[in-house]
Amino acid sequence: MPLLEPDPEALRPGTAREPAPDRVTDRSAAGTPEPLRSELTALLGADKVLWKISDLVRYASDASPYRFLPRVVLVPEDLDDVSAILSYAHGKGREVVFRAAGTSLNGQAQGEDILVDVRRHWTGVEVLDDGARARIQPGTTVMRANATLARYGRLLGPDPASAIACTVGGVVANNASGMTAGTTRNSYRTLASLTFVLPSGTVVDTADPAADEELAHAEPQLCAGLLALKAEIEADGELTARIRAKYAIKNTNGYRLDAFLDGASPVQILRGLMVGSEGTFGFISETVFDTLPLDRRVTSALLFFPSLTAAAAAVPRFNEAGAIAVELMDGNTLRASVSVRGVPADWAALPRETAALLVEFRAPDEAGQEAFEEAAAEVMRGLDLVVPAASVTNTFTRDPGTIAGYWKARKAFVTAVGGSRTSGTTLITEDFAVPPGRLADACEALLELQSRHGFDAAVAGHAAHGNLHFLLAFDAARPDDVERYDTFMQEFCALVVDRFDGSLKAEHATGRNIAPFLEREWGPRATELMWQTKQVIDPEGVLAPRIVLDRDPRAHLRGLKTIPKVEAVADPCIECGFCEPTCPSGDLTTTPRQRIVLRREMMRQADGSPVEAGLLDAYGYDAVDTCAGDSTCKLACPVGIDTGAMMKGFRHLRHTRREERIAALTAKNFRVVEASARLAVAAGDAIGERGGDRLLESVTRLARRAVRPDLVPEWLPQLPGPAARKLPGTARVGASAVYYPACVNRIFAGPETGPGAGPGAGPGGTPGPSLAEALVAVSERAGKPVWIPEDVAGTCCATIWHSKGYDAGNRIMANRIVEAAWGWTAGGALPLVVDASSCTLGIAEEVVPYLTEDNRALHRELTVVDSLVWAAGELLPELTVSRRTASAVVHPTCSMEHLGDTEQLRVLAEACADDVTVPDDAGCCAFAGDRGMLHKELTDAATAKEADEVNSRTYDAYLSANRMCEIGMERATGHPYRSVLIELERATRPPGR
Repeated sequence: MPLLEPDPEALRPGTAREPAPDRVTDRSAAGTPEPLRSELTALLGADKVLWKISDLVRYASDASPYRFLPRVVLVPEDLDDVSAILSYAHGKGREVVFRAAGTSLNGQAQGEDILVDVRRHWTGVEVLDDGARARIQPGTTVMRANATLARYGRLLGPDPASAIACTVGGVVANNASGMTAGTTRNSYRTLASLTFVLPSGTVVDTADPAADEELAHAEPQLCAGLLALKAEIEADGELTARIRAKYAIKNTNGYRLDAFLDGASPVQILRGLMVGSEGTFGFISETVFDTLPLDRRVTSALLFFPSLTAAAAAVPRFNEAGAIAVELMDGNTLRASVSVRGVPADWAALPRETAALLVEFRAPDEAGQEAFEEAAAEVMRGLDLVVPAASVTNTFTRDPGTIAGYWKARKAFVTAVGGSRTSGTTLITEDFAVPPGRLADACEALLELQSRHGFDAAVAGHAAHGNLHFLLAFDAARPDDVERYDTFMQEFCALVVDRFDGSLKAEHATGRNIAPFLEREWGPRATELMWQTKQVIDPEGVLAPRIVLDRDPRAHLRGLKTIPKVEAVADPCIECGFCEPTCPSGDLTTTPRQRIVLRREMMRQADGSPVEAGLLDAYGYDAVDTCAGDSTCKLACPVGIDTGAMMKGFRHLRHTRREERIAALTAKNFRVVEASARLAVAAGDAIGERGGDRLLESVTRLARRAVRPDLVPEWLPQLPGPAARKLPGTARVGASAVYYPACVNRIFAGPETGPGAGPGAGPGGTPGPSLAEALVAVSERAGKPVWIPEDVAGTCCATIWHSKGYDAGNRIMANRIVEAAWGWTAGGALPLVVDASSCTLGIAEEVVPYLTEDNRALHRELTVVDSLVWAAGELLPELTVSRRTASAVVHPTCSMEHLGDTEQLRVLAEACADDVTVPDDAGCCAFAGDRGMLHKELTDAATAKEADEVNSRTYDAYLSANRMCEIGMERATGHPYRSVLIELERATRPPGR
């Protein structure tokens, strides 16, 4: 054991608590039981079998109100693995559930036996027919697929609000639709073909002309059974008419019986049945979509009404005017959305009865847009709108930023309202549809029902399609509250079916909470046909039992999860999973959602239980050490939950007093530390140049094992040499800004620019300029010189200590840099330009909580500007580009995302290169200062997809704007990344120089 190994007990919850009724029991503490674990390890390999109790717990939750602990989690890489899993399950009488993003709201992604993760190794987009079609792997998010298709002016039909996180496979399996899909643009209507694996292991590609012949040979009974069901349905005229009527509005409750009417052959029938089957008929391994035009001319408005029924009454008029989306939000939804960044603060005081419609028109050209705007104006003349807050305009706009803000508020319905619920309550998200003409009546009836049962009204939905969503919050640990929920559900189902002849699930699919009410909507005849269909396709009941079909009338009350209180920063989490695609550690250890899920399970446990001990033992590495701390999860979370901040807090808890004192001493004596670090880099560089990289790697690995991996960095061959000891000479007199070179750029040199090193080199192959030299030069060249203070040595943005949770050291350096910056800038008279985006973020925002009151006042007077913003806004308009490179790829850093500077990176790159690419898979590199040297496996996992995309072609320049991120990307791709400011200096250098 390393000398300074942290004590897992430091993270033990320190609260007195009673064991929760739904806690994981002690008999599961050892994880996957034998022989299940050893048999699956022998079948698939150890790296594809997740068996620890922490693995099982983190996969036990999804975005739904349910929680079921799997016996084992498998991570297959290909169809052979999937077929082997299904064959094993058949032979052993086991059950299998497939899970992708886990954003489903009704428990479809949970299983009690074998759970199969089909997200990690199942991503990719292949554009076909110049964008008219796209072959998409099931683990690809909708947003990622649309990012690729946008280059061709196309997009997918389904557009769920969870597009940032939900995967294409899950969208098809649930027939999720969204704001604009309705009944004509959903998966059922826009899928050209799909490939799937049946429960027996048979693989079917519906695009294969020989598919029916091959299926008849492999599965004769299945084919005969499907054709018999088709004949039975078609022979019943009343049933056929009922099926067609049910799908005239949005409906995802039960199986798509219209597949028997639309499909002429077994393969065609299966193609329809797989859509919305929720993983109960097979595994969808590949999809081919017919894409739709991306109409880029957009006009939108957020219109406020005095009541929900008044807003609903206006919906048909906008539908007739050609609106592609008409979204409804009630007063509770609007008020709760103020927790979303960018939403006007005065919405918090909106009257309870207020409602709003988000109306959007999209056109391919100016003429079409103007025609829609005229039609919208005509509708507006007949509306009785209100202005309940100063920020309300009730006008249509073309401004992309304003429109994006409207949609951000709308898409945050579940998470924003759910995040504002009473702490400790479980959230239920329901979704139903009625004929659009009856929407106003349905709204009124729903509000009365919620009020009568003591639930706060929170209603939103795709009003254009008669599709409403509402939320219920109750305490799943209280039997009386569970019964209140049950009583509400009984009356709700009766209301939707009996009064409105609606669908109990419009787009969220049946799931565990509506399965007991399936027959209430469809009647015994159609429901029995669904049971027969399941029997024909999955006679052994291997796949996803009880998720669509369940004869237990109280099944919706089984497995409800309690939500114990955790750290305040994470307590609002509803486990939606929006954070997961952005997380650098998602394919290595845990995601932000899983970190919170694991913490909640600790809180469910009795103090000192075997399960708690197992969770604590794994949590240190899986959650705390391998969190990059980049907080991109905060940006993805609609309510801004910063799981990275929680992990930094846990790092602080694990520090001994001695470690905190040492960290504080390094801050106090950082001038010496900085000089020593530069000398150490120089020594390492000298040894490395003599072929000593392997020696340095061996020595540092031994030191890491002896001391602690999270304290001792590992030597990486990609590390650059030392920076020059002296910074460029500058003058304070006449300076337009104060230039603060970050400590990382004072310690590490830029990329090698010697002979043969590329376009950064000077004449004759001489070394090119350092970042500091480049920024000084381009500022002077633009007529806006900068001044570097003589006493920057020994100062830092404090991120070194902040990222590791060293609070005392962080406080020392945070106050030092603010005091110094205030002096350098003459009390804020000049802007402070910082040449590393992470350091800009640190000085501008992250230091604030650690400042004294006096220094907070000084900080408010500072103008902290990232060098990208300085160069793009102040310098570029004054510069002449004399040479351009042919192509460049850029890496936006996570700090740029926080600062909103990614556009400036692109602008600068486009000034220097003819062809600029921002990879669709670009994300946090997880180098995170030195974390890439402490846990290089983290950076390897975080950059894998982006590196594959970058290396799919060659570029003349590889650009970013943070030295450590550039090192991380060089390690990932094998190409030397450099600051875009160095490239800008080269591009604007006068000819002949």
